[in-house]
Amino acid sequence: MALHRDIFWVGRQWAVTGAGIQAVDQRLRGVLDIGIARLWDDAYVQSRRAKPGVNVEDFDKAVTVARERFAETPESAPLVAQLKTLGVIETHAVSPAEPAMQLRAEGKLARFLPQWRVRRQ
Repeated sequence: MALHRDIFWVGRQWAVTGAGIQAVDQRLRGVLDIGIARLWDDAYVQSRRAKPGVNVEDFDKAVTVARERFAETPESAPLVAQLKTLGVIETHAVSPAEPAMQLRAEGKLARFLPQWRVRRQ
């Protein structure tokens, strides 16, 4: 998995990017990467730290920088929380008169579902 385009810090073995903490060595294919949503899960972070071949000092620095960069949010999507605090996304209450859009594709094969396209006029 290639490094995310937004790179905030690069160490010898680890980088803090827009996706979280990623290994600089691309031969690992993202196996040891830590996403933003799991950055505050101490057990998960420690399990990655305990892997053989991990530069512990560099990893600890990456975790520190990433936790400073991405604040802990109660939601699973920190980007959405940041956009809500900036006022970019407005939250609307769903009225009981308007039913919420529902996806009804459970248990069906995708190739048999009708396709739709947006047509420009």
